[in-house]
Amino acid sequence: MMAELRNQLRLYLVTDPKLCAQTGVVETVRRAVAGGVTMVQLRDKHATTAQRIERAIAVKEVLQGTGVPLIINDDVTAAVAAGADGAHIGQGDISPVQARAMLGAGKILGLSCQTVQTVRNADPALVDYLGLGPVFGTSTKDDHAQPVGFDGLAELVALSSLPSVAIGGLKADHIKGVLGSGADGMAVVSAICGQADPQAAAGAFDAFDPEHS
Repeated sequence: MMAELRNQLRLYLVTDPKLCAQTGVVETVRRAVAGGVTMVQLRDKHATTAQRIERAIAVKEVLQGTGVPLIINDDVTAAVAAGADGAHIGQGDISPVQARAMLGAGKILGLSCQTVQTVRNADPALVDYLGLGPVFGTSTKDDHAQPVGFDGLAELVALSSLPSVAIGGLKADHIKGVLGSGADGMAVVSAICGQADPQAAAGAFDAFDPEHS
């Protein structure tokens, strides 16, 4: 499962309802997956659990048959109710122990880590992958920690055997730096959400992937 998860983390789309407003979250996901997105996280800080469940079910239909997992940000209750593939939590959310108990053994649990200590504290018995960063500052998350850059990212990656995805202000031309740090992939928001052609925006990442060059 770990090898499969590393592949699924390669191009990780985190949705933003404001950026996706013109195309819509569901249609953005559909086009982005057609362009090469390998994992999708629904993130909407202002939605209710009921709204997240409704949107997750709609996105699940779009993802059916693609093999692309659906992860729900923060709201483990919504992830369980919608039958999503997993959830992603931050340091200030419910604990990994609680999240794993709610999700069960077969679901994916991701954890955001910004520091050496939080990476060291991540328990591989509970957590499946780490979201590391922010690599750069980003306007899509106004409360983010101090950016770590590629050197800081490499330091965090080296501390854990868990699969990892880099996050924070990343674009297609950063993929060599991300992969060079040892991370398995990169999470992106504005590089795909809000772009005129989400499929082409996702496809641009392949051009920077050494396996496809």
